Amino acid sequence: MQPNRLRRDPHHDLKERSASVMNCAVMTGPQIPLNEALRSYCGPAAGPGELLRQWNADPLLLAVLALGILLSMRKLSRQPANGRRGLSLIALFAILYVSPFCAWGSSLFAVRVTHHLLLALVLAPLAAQLWRHQCQQVAGGLSAWTAAATAAMWSWHAPNLYAWAVTNDLGYWMMQASIFATATLFWDRIFRSPKPASIAALLAAMVAMGLLGALITLSSMPLYAAHFSTTTAWGMTPIEDQQVGGLIMWAPASTVYLFVALALVRSLTRREARA
Repeated sequence: MQPNRLRRDPHHDLKERSASVMNCAVMTGPQIPLNEALRSYCGPAAGPGELLRQWNADPLLLAVLALGILLSMRKLSRQPANGRRGLSLIALFAILYVSPFCAWGSSLFAVRVTHHLLLALVLAPLAAQLWRHQCQQVAGGLSAWTAAATAAMWSWHAPNLYAWAVTNDLGYWMMQASIFATATLFWDRIFRSPKPASIAALLAAMVAMGLLGALITLSSMPLYAAHFSTTTAWGMTPIEDQQVGGLIMWAPASTVYLFVALALVRSLTRREARA
């Protein structure tokens, strides 16, 4: 019997390596028991039959959104464009943080990635236009905020920080605020800077986002412990969920930066042609 114990099963080895990755993801940061992986600011992980009942009724969040609606309504008469931007921003925030989309991110890493990308690529540029004067008062140029926005996206998708953020309210809002704030200031500098510099920054952001997505997609093991037990109801394994999330970063998200860069190139060439 003793020699049989020394015989290694390749499937067992794979499980051990996966466990090692999970321990690295959790133990190198705040220690989070697996049974807490279902706990999230957005509510517990939900299956398809439960999702539409998972609305976030946080009174503080609802009060902030209501205040935002009132302020935006007041702006409609004096600054119609900003009033509309404000209402659009509130509606998008409600979709991300109040609707069942928020709880869906507790179940699937791919949905959480989509949430973060909507925050950085849709809400942030809208906020940069709405809060143009406030953004101007913040120090730092285009290079600094390109680096900061990239660092925020990479840092919060490191497995240990991600595990802490999705199981801790303080960590969750630190993650959301840092991704949103750095992306808002990045887009503000894109809108203000000379077009050649903005094009270079957009291409750098595209490469950084694509590289992060590629690393997540091509990982042979599941990295995000919070989703180890939450994907089955959606017909996916943790590694499949992770690969979808990585692909969303790698292709569609990177394409957004490329599309804006190409739009600026076209604008620049047209201006030079007229000159």
